[in-house]
Amino acid sequence: MTTHPFSRQTDWSSRTSAAIWQQSSRERERIARIYAHSAETTVSITGIRTPQIARLEAVLFVADSPLSSRKLVDAAKLVDAKQCHELVEQLNELYDADQSPFRIEQISSGYQLLTRPEYSQWLDRIHQRHVEMKLTPPALETLTIIAYRQPITRADVEAIRGVQSSEVIKQLMERQLIRIGGEDDSLGRPFLYETTKAFLQYMGIRRVDQLPNFAELRKGGELDPAVSEQNEDETQSEVNTSNAA
Repeated sequence: MTTHPFSRQTDWSSRTSAAIWQQSSRERERIARIYAHSAETTVSITGIRTPQIARLEAVLFVADSPLSSRKLVDAAKLVDAKQCHELVEQLNELYDADQSPFRIEQISSGYQLLTRPEYSQWLDRIHQRHVEMKLTPPALETLTIIAYRQPITRADVEAIRGVQSSEVIKQLMERQLIRIGGEDDSLGRPFLYETTKAFLQYMGIRRVDQLPNFAELRKGGELDPAVSEQNEDETQSEVNTSNAA
């Protein structure tokens, strides 16, 4: 007897289009769960760099000085300063998660990609900037006086130091750490000296009031309130410029 190929009992319910769709749907859900878990793992371990983040990171990597939000927006083709700030935070989160030696810091009026302080002892062996910018004790003393008491005249600097300071001030100006910020109203209208953005970069800070013990000295009446007020005005001006970009 010839057995008809369709004579065997078959569960046709599992072969209907509805059943196949349900099975396919379950498979898709399973794949989606696997993908979600994979994506979640990727984010927590290595992070995901979008094209915008990659461009921003590349621009910061090649820059040898702090870049403002406006310059970063233009160079990395970002939407605005707000997106720039958000992407900087995301990059720093990625660096922290990866235990990277890098971190983006706000210095002066911009952002700069820097190595963490704990790696300085190895980097100093091959990096000459630290040697080139090393200040002599008299220069460091003079710069400290100007930084904390700016704007200040040369005569006032010399009164505090007790020695003539013309040559040291000249050296600091040549290194662009200080500049002439105006003239005093006293007899002869002597120049007033103040620090520059290069000084902030050298110190690794964004504003003068971030100097060590600055708040304590001002609270004790040893500093001119105009110093911090000037910094607040400059910072607000930088924010407005970035937002307008």
